[in-house]
Amino acid sequence: MLPRVAVLTLAAMLAFAALADAATAEPVALTFDDLPAMALDGTPWNAAQTTRRLLAGLHRHRFPAIGFVTGEFMEGARRREGQAVLSAWIAAGHELGNHTYSHNSLNHTPVADYIADVRREDATLRPLLRARGRSLLWFRHPYLETGATLSDKRAFESWLAGAGYRIAPVTMENSDYLFSPLYDDALRRHDRHAAARVRLAYLDYTRRVVPWYREAGLALFGRRPAAVFLLHACRLNADVVDDLAAILKANELQPVALSQALADPAYTTPDDYVDPDGDEWLSRWSQLLGRELPWETFPEPPADIAAESARLDPA
Repeated sequence: MLPRVAVLTLAAMLAFAALADAATAEPVALTFDDLPAMALDGTPWNAAQTTRRLLAGLHRHRFPAIGFVTGEFMEGARRREGQAVLSAWIAAGHELGNHTYSHNSLNHTPVADYIADVRREDATLRPLLRARGRSLLWFRHPYLETGATLSDKRAFESWLAGAGYRIAPVTMENSDYLFSPLYDDALRRHDRHAAARVRLAYLDYTRRVVPWYREAGLALFGRRPAAVFLLHACRLNADVVDDLAAILKANELQPVALSQALADPAYTTPDDYVDPDGDEWLSRWSQLLGRELPWETFPEPPADIAAESARLDPA
């Protein structure tokens, strides 16, 4: 048994090491779209299981996160379970944001109609948060599509600011929406081997694409800015939280609140780029600043995964 002095010395060394790691790590905000849950079946049971596993994993690693809610995914029989999911996120200490009610694209929806849809979601979320002493601060565009014209983009952003919202940008993503339907389908068929294959392919792709975004930030700003990681509230992510945590650690990324990540000066870069394709913000800034990103090294998602995903979930 170690002497008390040795124990205290070891504890101090471990605490110092933890502080040193935190000091050198780059901040990353973990953001999860499509609450209550993104799934092939969309059943209340699946949403409950996904939420339980995902929140347990975030708690295990003490990761803050924010979930962006789409009200349409809570209609009818799913409403009660959807409300329970949102309450669980709030009780776990995480934030919630507005992801529109109908998950429409601003590029293909008149601004007035789009605002009405956002207001519809606002009317659900704001009272729920207010009852728990929380505020509704964040908005994320579905498909990351921010307007087909600069006038549409500015008109909507002006309304957002007047309603007290801030936009949640994205500077890192791993195409989880391609892998997720295949994983759901494998679980639905009780095919453990297929589920394991998708899980391994997903983690392998994430290990390759996360470093690319870090290097892209370095190429753009001469340093690595804080990242905002787009993920989805799906069963796949819920089941691999520990693996995702290991990938973040290997890349010296430390999860922080969204507001902390956005305190990085990179996020003051003007965004007047009219984007037809829903690009993440490093790509937008690259166009506006006239600086190239290392696209020649970008790791594309596996072609077989993309093809199978399109077959299962054409939307």
